[in-house]
Amino acid sequence: MLRHMRRLVAALAGALAVALLALGTAGSASAAPKPAPAGVDITGTGLSAPLRLHADKEPALVGAVIDQVNFLARTGMPTGPKAANLGPKYTVVVLAGETPKQTYDLYPKAIGGPRVFRPAKQPDGRKTSAGWFLGRLSMSETLRTAGVPLERQFDTVSGGAGGGERVLPEDTLDPAKDLDEALGDLQHLLLLNVGVMLTITVGLAGIALLIRRRTR
Repeated sequence: MLRHMRRLVAALAGALAVALLALGTAGSASAAPKPAPAGVDITGTGLSAPLRLHADKEPALVGAVIDQVNFLARTGMPTGPKAANLGPKYTVVVLAGETPKQTYDLYPKAIGGPRVFRPAKQPDGRKTSAGWFLGRLSMSETLRTAGVPLERQFDTVSGGAGGGERVLPEDTLDPAKDLDEALGDLQHLLLLNVGVMLTITVGLAGIALLIRRRTR
């Protein structure tokens, strides 16, 4: 009987320990702070006040803006285009809640293609090197969609790095012109072939006539 009671007490003590451990784990998990939502601040030409976007309210816009700077390598070009060729400047600050973490200068209308400048001094104090980078072709449209007053562009390609102006020359967008040029080139080729064949035929006829005269 005494042995049975000891087993019962040990089982109850074990169950109580498991319950206390579970309560402690649940309490610590619930007490753990939630990560601050991501966000961006945009300031620059045409904006009278900072444009603030939060991922918990506008996740697609925040993700698209951050995508303009999240591909940069550790080192960039030491110098960028001349100031006169950069166009309007927009500073993007990446946030964690209300805390600034990273900052970048974006130039969507730079001559030769969008540019990104990463300052060496970052808000979170991390060490990095200043550098210039080619921006994504979608930079101008992304900023415009986020609320920056930029003219709409219809012919830029999403992603990649390169120019913020027209991707293809105006005349390459005219299929009728391309077809006319192709037919014209084909016609010139056919005329050239006909001319070559006529030259060869006349040459062979002349040789045959010359041989015939000598054999008489």
